Parts: sequence; C-alpha cells; structure tokens
Amino acid sequence: MYPFLAALRLSFLVLVLCAAPALAATPDPIAFGWAVERGDVGKVRSWLDEGLDPEFQGNQLGTGLMIAAWNGNIEMMSLFLERGANPRRANRNGEQPLQLAAWNGHTEAVKWLLAHGAVLNRDGNYWGALHYAVFNGHQELAKYLIERGANVNARSPNGSTPIMMAAREGREELVKTLLEAGADPQLKSDWGDNALTMAMRYDHYRIGKMIASPEEFEIAVKAPKETFGEPVRSASAPSEIENILRQIREAEAEGRPSEALHKQLMEAVNNFRRNATVQNATVARRPMPIPFQPRTLVITGRRGSPGAERVQITGERKPAVQAAPASPPGKPGSITITPVNDQRAIQARIADLMRQIRLNEAQGRPATDLRRELSEAVDSLK
Repeated sequence: MYPFLAALRLSFLVLVLCAAPALAATPDPIAFGWAVERGDVGKVRSWLDEGLDPEFQGNQLGTGLMIAAWNGNIEMMSLFLERGANPRRANRNGEQPLQLAAWNGHTEAVKWLLAHGAVLNRDGNYWGALHYAVFNGHQELAKYLIERGANVNARSPNGSTPIMMAAREGREELVKTLLEAGADPQLKSDWGDNALTMAMRYDHYRIGKMIASPEEFEIAVKAPKETFGEPVRSASAPSEIENILRQIREAEAEGRPSEALHKQLMEAVNNFRRNATVQNATVARRPMPIPFQPRTLVITGRRGSPGAERVQITGERKPAVQAAPASPPGKPGSITITPVNDQRAIQARIADLMRQIRLNEAQGRPATDLRRELSEAVDSLK
C-alpha cells in the first residue's frame, strides 16, 4: 500500500514539474510589447509554446494581436490568432485590432483581419475603422472600408461621425467620398457640432460650401468666428513626434545609433509644449463657445455653455517593470519614472499620449492633463 502511495506522490510531483514552465511563462509586459513591435516572431512563439496566454497584454495598446495590428504585421497576427487570440477583443480605450490597423493605414492588415473574424460595424458609440482611416487621411483605405459596407454615419464615443473628422482635418477628397456614400452632414455630436461647425472652426471654407446648403453657408460665413468654437491646431505636432519615435524604435531594433533621433524628439516635444502653453492660456480666458447651428443661430447665441467637460486619461504606471492598469475615465493618471528597460516603455507611452491628445482634440475634449503627462514622460528621457 505504502509503495503505491509513494509512487502516486512521485507521479504528481513529476506532473507539477512538467507544468512549471507553463506557469512561469509570463514575460515582462515591456519586453513583450517590444518583441511584438519589432516583429520577433520566434521569441513570441517561444513564449506561447511555454504557455503564455494569447491575450497577454503589453505595456501599451493592449494584446499582442492589437500591437501586431498597429504595426501591420500579418505574420505576427496569424500567430496570435492560431493560438486563440480574439480579433474582436477591445483594449481599455474601446479599440479593437481592426481600428488600430486602420489608424496607421495598414490596408492589407485590415483586409486580413476582416477575413479572420474582425467586425466592420460595431453596435453603440465606438471609434470605428472608418473614423480612424478618415481622421488620418488614408483615402484608399477609407474607400475600401466603404465598399465593404462600413457605416458612413457611425458614431464615436462623443457622437462624432467620419464626415465630422474629415471636415475637421480639411480632407476634401474624403468629404466627397463620404457624401457620395450617403454621409449625413447634419448629424451632431454630443457637443452640438456638425460637419459644418468643424469646417468653419478650422477655416476649411471649401468643405463648408460642399456640405451645407447655400443658405446655411451664407449664414455661416457671416457669423462671428468665435461662434464655431476654439480651434485646436496642435495635432500636427503629435504626428511628427510619433514618426520620430517610430524611427527611434526601428534604429534600436537594428542596433543603429539613435542619439540624433533623440535630439530631434526633444526639439519636437519642446515645440509642442510651447504651442500647448499658448493655447491653454487662450482657452483659460474664456469658456467653451456655443456650437454653431445654422437654423437656430440667433437662439443659440444666447444659450448657456454646453454640458460639463469630461476628462479621460489612461496609462497610469507604477514604479515596476509590470505595467499598471490604466486610469479609469474621468480620473487623472500619473507616471512614476522607472529605470533601465523603461526607456522603451516611456517612448511607447509618449507615442500613446500623442494619440490620446489627438483624439481628445478631435472630440472637443480637454487635453491639459494629457499634455502634463507628456511633459513628465519626456523629462524622464533626459
């Protein structure tokens, strides 16, 4: 009897030891995100072979599939999908892999995702692939999405539509494409803005004429400039910084020097800071203006300010290699600088802050706290 029990215990111990590698296969989120971003399929496959959850989260963006989609890496996406990753899973910002691929204009990755379970039109108010393609000026990708049946009147979290994004960014060809596909320029966001408001706020008068009736456009042209709201023109700076950060990551992945690129990064961010300081001082002197509504212009001229502003900040990080959960919407986040390998984590954080700033500005939401976080993150690189 006793020999049998001893043998049973020994068998159990062997099973536990055999399972140990699977239990231990948990890479640092920073190292994981970096491996996926630089396309190290072999390394990622070895982690998955050791038992890593295919939905494991990197330090930024979300799961490996999301990071791979952001970079347009179909081979990496295939690996995660084969191991059970969900192409419809959303990150903390409500973004699925399809939207992340569309943001960077990775048309082939978008096609691949749609062929492997991604959903084109989502229920409710979420950023969609078409929003992102239009916002970043990916003309051919936007056309492809529309041909596939993308909802041209889809609503983002604050109710904005693709044509509002196109009008804000001054993308005439995309406005034409959206109008031809049935986009409704009269729809309004939660702030009361429509596509004409956006066009006039950013001085895109040709677009304003395209999307409004002659009567509406005549009223809009004669209206005081402040009627349309305060334009926020710092969006081009984040794009420049994102490009520099991408070049830094590529150089480091290939073992090339990146000191000159880091200098460019600091110059670009310092310029962004100066612009943001001037802009914040201007906005602080007066409240959010009343959205422009052509058919009720006189009435709205005496209305109160819109509803209370909302602030959404993500990316709280603790002083450890493990990334902390993002701050919930409405609560300020914080950054505690950490050493060594976190240089790459900070670079990724800066890029993500740039993106969040652009999205907040596009939706008319304040980005002051995000800029503060950006400043702290950049200071930590010095």
